[in-house]
Amino acid sequence: MEEKHWIEYVSAVGSIATPILVLLLTAVGWKYRKSFERKIELEEKLRKDRIGIYNSILEPFIILLMTDAAWQSDKKNKNKDKNVLATSQMLSLEYRKLAFQLSLIGNDAVVRSYNDLMQYFYNHADETETPSNDKLREMMSLLGNFLLEIRRSMGNETTKLDNWSMLEWFMTDARKLRHGNLA
Repeated sequence: MEEKHWIEYVSAVGSIATPILVLLLTAVGWKYRKSFERKIELEEKLRKDRIGIYNSILEPFIILLMTDAAWQSDKKNKNKDKNVLATSQMLSLEYRKLAFQLSLIGNDAVVRSYNDLMQYFYNHADETETPSNDKLREMMSLLGNFLLEIRRSMGNETTKLDNWSMLEWFMTDARKLRHGNLA
């Protein structure tokens, strides 16, 4: 009887193990693919919900930042104080519900930036005088951060814009305020 060499044993084990290993890797790949597809599907679903929530959460800020002339030019806003309307929106039950939804489905960076913005308002709510340039700069920087994080969460993760770039399109003095040159 011939002596079997170790190479024959390795070949025998390899011929049995190869199909098992291929099957195992195929199953792992399939599981990973399904998990990845599910994640993409969930993100697409959340994206639609997020857009509606982001728009509703931003509405009072949009109103507050409109010029008085632009506000009054809309016939339905005649003789309405935009500041009162925006503030009452932010204090409403509906807005609080939207904020809860934001905290549940917004990504971490969006929720953190919204928290920072709202904490600013909570800490300055009792102030009745016009905010100083430094306080206005801080508030606008926080709003810009919030807008930037929303932008990133909507698929622009590699954006080169910064928080101030997010404000320039609707603030005539954004660049001056950014650099502290607002007189």
